[in-house]
Amino acid sequence: MRLFVAVDLPGPIRAALAEQQKSFRDSLGKAGLGARWVNPAGIHLTLKFLGHVQDERLNEISQALARLGGFTPFQVEVKGFGCFPTPNRPRVLWAGLEAPPDLARLASKVEESMEKLGFEREQREFNPHLTLARFKEPRPLPALRELVEVRSDVPLGRFEICDYFLFESKLHPGGAEYRKLAQFPK
Repeated sequence: MRLFVAVDLPGPIRAALAEQQKSFRDSLGKAGLGARWVNPAGIHLTLKFLGHVQDERLNEISQALARLGGFTPFQVEVKGFGCFPTPNRPRVLWAGLEAPPDLARLASKVEESMEKLGFEREQREFNPHLTLARFKEPRPLPALRELVEVRSDVPLGRFEICDYFLFESKLHPGGAEYRKLAQFPK
């Protein structure tokens, strides 16, 4: 099974992201034909991608995450847009998150917990974002770069993070399907 640890999003944030995706698609027109848009129902805040894992390890992973215990809930704001690696040659279009250090601490605790189980540590610094689209080939898209610049401070709403989930991801030709396997803390 293919697993990851992530924060789920509330409905109003999903709706705002869906609206922005539509606006980006409409504004890009033919320039955005190479984009694969993430289904708004599947947008989430990834804390740790685990990849393909043997079914027998599910209990071990769940127990390790449960041992992390609770945390004090905190607020994050979804605000602005950007691209990885750069707006000049995008591979990913994302919505940004303004968050207190609590989010990075939570991601670090999850990372350390999974590293103890033998999962490779992420080499990149944690950069919280919500993926909206992926581009198969990074190529200059001046229209996208302009849209990202103009919308760099657009607020999409705030929400409280009080839990996170272990998700299973099943890949299909039409996109990924996600299923929650466990919630933390319970």
